[in-house]
Amino acid sequence: MRTSKEFRNIFSEIGILENDIEKKLKEITDTIFYGNDEERLYYPVGDDMGYMVDTGNIDVRTEGMSYGMMICVQLGWKDEFDRLWKWAKTNMWMKEGENEGYFAWSCALDGSKNAYGPAPDGEEFFAMALFFASHRWGNGEGIFDYETQAKEILRACLHKGQGGRLGTPMWNLENHQILFVPGIDFTDPSYHLPHFYELFALWADEEDREFWKEAAKASREYLIKACHPVTGFNAEYAEFDGSPMSRKLPWTEDRHDWFFSDAYRTAANIGLDYAWFGIDEGQCVAADKVQKFLREDAVKGNYHTYEIDGRIAEESVLHPVAITATVAQSVLAAWNDTSKEWVERFWNTPLRTGERRYYDNCLYLFAFLALSGKYRIW
Repeated sequence: MRTSKEFRNIFSEIGILENDIEKKLKEITDTIFYGNDEERLYYPVGDDMGYMVDTGNIDVRTEGMSYGMMICVQLGWKDEFDRLWKWAKTNMWMKEGENEGYFAWSCALDGSKNAYGPAPDGEEFFAMALFFASHRWGNGEGIFDYETQAKEILRACLHKGQGGRLGTPMWNLENHQILFVPGIDFTDPSYHLPHFYELFALWADEEDREFWKEAAKASREYLIKACHPVTGFNAEYAEFDGSPMSRKLPWTEDRHDWFFSDAYRTAANIGLDYAWFGIDEGQCVAADKVQKFLREDAVKGNYHTYEIDGRIAEESVLHPVAITATVAQSVLAAWNDTSKEWVERFWNTPLRTGERRYYDNCLYLFAFLALSGKYRIW
């Protein structure tokens, strides 16, 4: 297991002073958590709860709540962590029915559920953040027995539908791939977090540890197939063989077989995985390709929406700051002649403002933590 002293500080490596890094991190976190209503994402509720708002959709998502918890445990912010976790457990966790043991992926700001289906990326982030909280702060009682709560989440993820339990797992138990939603027959490449699964293999229920070890290997091998060999791009949703998932979905008319939105996270995930474990099954080449392919867009200040083979699909993108942040984070896995430029570009990019700031600024803060050596295994 690596210690906190072994995590690279890329900002420092390119000559940025530690005082400037600390100052900027404080400015970012103060803005996201305690800025004005045009800046912040975090809102305390009462004496002991709080939520992260998706400002583009005016709801609370397991994605944002689990991201907020991961950010807080990395920062050492126990009060905010516990507030977010209590809000999620109180309002999002489902006590009965087919999805008992999972979390409703979207709630209104008052805590009422907008949907009764889960999103597996929320569960995997909840579990990892809770394990880290257990190791950083120790376990409390009830829902604040972090380790027990993490294990219960992962147990549901793998064992739903077994032993009389209703529902279906969040992972395909045969190929070890995470599913876009339980019961579906495709995945989301940006959900694949082998660096989390390596740790679940150490800390989850003993009977499931071999599964998680295999899942880590399977995800790295999957990412090689999902990322295009020329561009490094992956689709938002993809088949189990890595090809873009272009089938029509019953709940939306939107397409998800291109390099857009969710897909930006994949290169960043590859970067963090390599920073934590240094294992390259071939997936790191995608980070190198993405940096090189998007450089021209970045220099011109105009990112495009692409097919994964590099053909322009649309002239604009919904989350430009997220692209800069995630590509910068990918340098942790692949350093080439554009990498320093990407880190400097990210350093000089301000937080996003406006109604779409939620997704961009969450990924921005993750990238800043990763590139400053502060996104650590606890």
